[in-house]
Amino acid sequence: MLFRPSWEGGQYEGDETKRQDALRLAMQLGANYIDIELEVAHDFNSSISGSKPDNFKVIVSSHNFHNTPSAEAIANLVARIQASGADIVSIATTALDITDCARIFQIMVHSQVPIIGIVMGERGLISRLLSPKFGGYLTYGALEQGAISAPGQPTAKDLLDLYNFRLIRPDTKVYGIIGKPVGHSKSPLLFNASFKSVGLNAVYMHFLVDDVEKFFNTYSSIDFASGCSCTIPHKEVALKCMNEIDPIAKKIGAINNIVRRPDGTLMAYNTDYIGAISAIEDGLRELNGAVPAGTSPLSGKLFVVLGAGGAGKSLAYGGAQKGARVVVANRTFERAKELADKVGGQAMTLAEVEHFHPEEGMVLANTTSVGMKPNFDATPLAKHALKHYCLVFDAIYTPKDTRLLREARESGAVIVYGTEMLIRQGFEQYKNFTGLPAPEELFRQLMEKHA
Repeated sequence: MLFRPSWEGGQYEGDETKRQDALRLAMQLGANYIDIELEVAHDFNSSISGSKPDNFKVIVSSHNFHNTPSAEAIANLVARIQASGADIVSIATTALDITDCARIFQIMVHSQVPIIGIVMGERGLISRLLSPKFGGYLTYGALEQGAISAPGQPTAKDLLDLYNFRLIRPDTKVYGIIGKPVGHSKSPLLFNASFKSVGLNAVYMHFLVDDVEKFFNTYSSIDFASGCSCTIPHKEVALKCMNEIDPIAKKIGAINNIVRRPDGTLMAYNTDYIGAISAIEDGLRELNGAVPAGTSPLSGKLFVVLGAGGAGKSLAYGGAQKGARVVVANRTFERAKELADKVGGQAMTLAEVEHFHPEEGMVLANTTSVGMKPNFDATPLAKHALKHYCLVFDAIYTPKDTRLLREARESGAVIVYGTEMLIRQGFEQYKNFTGLPAPEELFRQLMEKHA
């Protein structure tokens, strides 16, 4: 980018003749590639005609920092670049939506010449990762964090170690996590390492999605979006895009796991409630010892759930199913009441929870985003109120040790990390995606190392 001219998004503002002289010198000194901009490519290629070494290639590139044009416009651009004398065509557009990448994939897979297709920005990340799947000549990775040369560029280390870039082929199945924001998710780390450990030809990536329906309508092939995890804010809105919903997920009204079946239809599940409830139950067993067979340690407990979104619904439904007396607290009372009525529980506002302690030894589950990175100092419940709880669970896992959990531990409660819910719901998702049991020990090792 230092030698890319400012009129093409680079940092070079010097004399154009000197710049091209330097590029010609690089060729004479044995460089394998020169990247020249379409606007000056014809003249540059004419100037080296007859003096090109055999192993030397000219990449002719065009950058669009505003949007991604129609497939027809991109095809016309490819033809113009070819006509300029390019050995390799390079196109970089900008993603306003993740579905913009589909137009670049379409051009790449049908290209008769070597082609580099990049869609810049965080919504375009998949274009960089899936270059080998769609026949791209190469992709770009930054040498280190903070040294990126274009918006949305991953590091070379992430390409190789996190996304297993060298293992991606045209027939590789694509999985991912749908969310907004989504870059913080540890799921690609877990799933890509797990796929690699058993030799599955699959990759799992971050999907920054604005419109779920548009996403699934655009990416509808069997091997693309073969399965998706679904996180905030799409757990409820994604329901309407599904062909079939697991009965438990339908009752909760939120999904977090989507599988594309061989006939292309979408089946949805909710694995959040299994992950969270089983973790809470194990925490209570640790506290109270064994319970009669067939009985949940949550049975009869006063179970306070903070938040009435997708995760809140999962916890409230799961708690009620296990025989707990559920209390739902939410910022807006109406939403709390709607969920509480559904599970036969009680409703209140978040503000009321601080002074709510009809009994000792209650169980608390936070499903709000209060305390999530970067707001490390925030907590959804004042410390003095935590002494009435025997166990506190926080669905947040970035950071792992939230202020709520630290203060709960100091107040004498057993704590259950959000990472435990993530790990356990991940076991279920892996099983739904692959039909195989999850490599549980590997999941735990990775979370321990990276959470």
